[in-house]
Amino acid sequence: MIAGGRLVTFLIASIVIIIVPGPSVLFTLARGVAWGRTVAVLTVLGNSLGTLLLSIIVAFGLGPLLTHSHSFSVILQLAGGCYLGWLGADALRHRREHARAMTNREAERPRPRRIIRQGFTVGVLNPKSLIFFAAVFPHFVDPSKGNVTVQLVLFGVIFSVMAFASDSTWGIIAGTAREWLADSPTRLVVLRSVGGGVMIVLGALILVSAIRG
Repeated sequence: MIAGGRLVTFLIASIVIIIVPGPSVLFTLARGVAWGRTVAVLTVLGNSLGTLLLSIIVAFGLGPLLTHSHSFSVILQLAGGCYLGWLGADALRHRREHARAMTNREAERPRPRRIIRQGFTVGVLNPKSLIFFAAVFPHFVDPSKGNVTVQLVLFGVIFSVMAFASDSTWGIIAGTAREWLADSPTRLVVLRSVGGGVMIVLGALILVSAIRG
């Protein structure tokens, strides 16, 4: 259903976008810093479910269009590249505000259901995931290998599982080193700066690929 070479490339691209500290990772880190490992992992579970739902919505909405319109795919990639670049610039511009927000601890620990629900909301509304699904997924689709929508759904499932594993690791690290992180917002500023720079580079690569393609 999915070409081997494209799957390998997709996995590499997914790893790059997943490890970049975006909205979901920042939210998970904040939860880990505030309440510890359990809350962080439950947050990631909800976030991954939201991400999976978002990928399915995108797949069924874009699949038929991508099957018949290469131009539409290029437009999406151009839009996605620009938006990822904007997200990266925004992350750099507001890195200090984000760091301060992440070290703001709340007094009352929420219940598990609420934690999962909040994580789900962040995941389904995550602009980074939306752009990646809409602009990057189509680049790896091969219409000759079968139904485009099914391929997009499979990509979404793979991405969501990888995101759960990666973000859980972030959450566990944050929960374990919560005091070390919370006592030094400068470390979080550096983390956000690196993430913003990676998003800008990824956006530029998508733009180049779209223009050449």
